[in-house]
Amino acid sequence: MALVSINELPENILLEVFTHVPARQLLLHCRPVCSLWRDLIDVVTLWKRKSLLAGFITKDWDQPVVDWKIFFFLCSLRRNLLQDMTSWQIDSNGGDHWKVENLPGEHGTDFPDSKVKKYFVTSYGMCLKSQLVDLKAEGYWEELLDTFRPDIMVKDWFAARADCGCTYRIRVQLVSANYIVLASFEPPPVTIYQWNDARWTEVSHTFSDYPPGVRHILFQHGGKDTQFWAGWYGPRVTNSSIIVSHTMTRSPAPSTAQPEAKQQQEEAAHLPSPLHPHRPS
Repeated sequence: MALVSINELPENILLEVFTHVPARQLLLHCRPVCSLWRDLIDVVTLWKRKSLLAGFITKDWDQPVVDWKIFFFLCSLRRNLLQDMTSWQIDSNGGDHWKVENLPGEHGTDFPDSKVKKYFVTSYGMCLKSQLVDLKAEGYWEELLDTFRPDIMVKDWFAARADCGCTYRIRVQLVSANYIVLASFEPPPVTIYQWNDARWTEVSHTFSDYPPGVRHILFQHGGKDTQFWAGWYGPRVTNSSIIVSHTMTRSPAPSTAQPEAKQQQEEAAHLPSPLHPHRPS
């Protein structure tokens, strides 16, 4: 029996096969095989189908998508980039230092999400803690960040004790590989007075259309009490998050290079492209 080339299969069958191949393998190993595979792997229908199978969209999805391939990768990578409670860097540890307590805590209230069980609490001296997120280590490659610049959503929650006033502060910065600040969110400190309702308050901000070159995100928050009481009477913080969204506020400029030429230029410069996603270490 004569051997039959896989390329003799109908294109719709090849597309169905590609639908079940992991996305990174498609781009890293399948796309360079031949021009037929390259053209099929670049078809919008393939990435819409993969997005549907992965549960990123529904059959009645009607929202506009700038680039379905990039949409799929952003949805695949979407998660809270802040690590667990043991991963924070203590920047300031004033008063009786940071402490972890169980919800709702003394003179506190329940958190809106019952899955959240603990919070950090500050003292009478300034307490600040931070995390520095390395976007490349998290799987985001340079051209994805610089060309498409997906929205970056930041959230934090804070509350005071009902019997003590406090001051809460937050600072989030988008920084370059050389740690130059490219965009920043640093609202004025929030002061809550004594004998308050101790309710939890959400702080949120979305970075959109930021400058190219973002490689890290610095997240810092904390505060102190206003009564100068020994113990842990300052603001309580929990459920912090940094999420790179699948949405893009800006429309990326069309590429002027052909895929082959662009790929050769990027390989020479050792820069991954959307055709060659960064491999997380």
